[in-house]
Amino acid sequence: MALYEYVTQEQLAGFDKYKYSAVDTNPLSVYVMHPFWNFVVKFLPTWLAPNLITFTGFMFLVLNFLMLAFFDFDFTASAAGQEHVPSWVWVAAGIFNFLAYTLDGVDGKQARRTNSSTPLGELFDHGLDSWACIFFVATVYSVFGRGESGVGVATLYYILWVVLFSFILSHWEKYNTGILFLPWGYDISQVTISLVYLVTAVVGVETWYRPVLWHLLYRDFFTFMIIACSFTVTLPMSLYNVLKAHRSNSLKHDSFYEAFLPFLSPVLFFVLSTTWVVFSPSNILELQPRVFYLMVGTAFANVTCKLIVCQMSNTRCQALSWLLLPMALVVLLALTGAVADETLLLYVWTAAVVLAHIHYGVSVVQQLSDHFNIKAFSLKKPSAD
Repeated sequence: MALYEYVTQEQLAGFDKYKYSAVDTNPLSVYVMHPFWNFVVKFLPTWLAPNLITFTGFMFLVLNFLMLAFFDFDFTASAAGQEHVPSWVWVAAGIFNFLAYTLDGVDGKQARRTNSSTPLGELFDHGLDSWACIFFVATVYSVFGRGESGVGVATLYYILWVVLFSFILSHWEKYNTGILFLPWGYDISQVTISLVYLVTAVVGVETWYRPVLWHLLYRDFFTFMIIACSFTVTLPMSLYNVLKAHRSNSLKHDSFYEAFLPFLSPVLFFVLSTTWVVFSPSNILELQPRVFYLMVGTAFANVTCKLIVCQMSNTRCQALSWLLLPMALVVLLALTGAVADETLLLYVWTAAVVLAHIHYGVSVVQQLSDHFNIKAFSLKKPSAD
């Protein structure tokens, strides 16, 4: 029995009919990474479950987040005059990030190699990817930090939201078209981030203090590339793919409301969290940026996972996430001063969001494992009794 029935019977029936459909046109992925992953997967034992590969890769990103949290909890270590993160940490971060990226690319190939592809595997993969956004964004932030040559915590907060919305766009496309168009930015960003960590280990964070060109700092280039890629590549391509499906009468949702329903909860989360940031009595984002980012990224991942369940089962997206109500109450308590210690309120709420999301994930995985009569982390079939 699952911990809680998060997936409805209608959705389970939809999963039975599901077939994976994706398009990957990124030259880096097609001509470099896929051949590399095809080479790597040959060395994996055939008894190794694809979901275990996926989970291991995800845990490398969590490890990076925790490791940098230990050495640079408040994102000040890279500033001038501060005790910098040791070089070996950047080497480890670069290796772990690339391992996570490689395992994320290999898991599907292992599934096809062992004839163990299931809808659970895709949901598990993309569900963890949605949560991984916060871990790699917060970790790479430590390269520049929040010093004079770094990025302000408020700027990084909005950059994080750009990354989160860029991620959900792909699944919004699939919700409307039935096809997952893999974004170009993901592969490029993962290779770049891994290299930046390794370069930082060699040249030191002081290198990023110097201008790239004239008065343009590396942090400006970093910010510009993320925003420009999202608004000039990811967003236009998503809109184009959906409009193309509309013109060919293959769009799954005809009404404007139904087509854009997946954005309702994320936008409301953005409004609530931004209201807290802007009107916080103690300037909570300046005090606890890492914890605030974790709360936002985890809440967003929860909403995204539910969208993935809907698009894979071909069911209607839930209009409002249940997390919105307690989130609104928390923001109200913070802004009115009803809870004197705003930091404690943030910690308690973040812990609640993380635990709720883990509970949701475990429950869904257990439900689908029972439904398909498989084990999530083993290729062996469950015993009949």
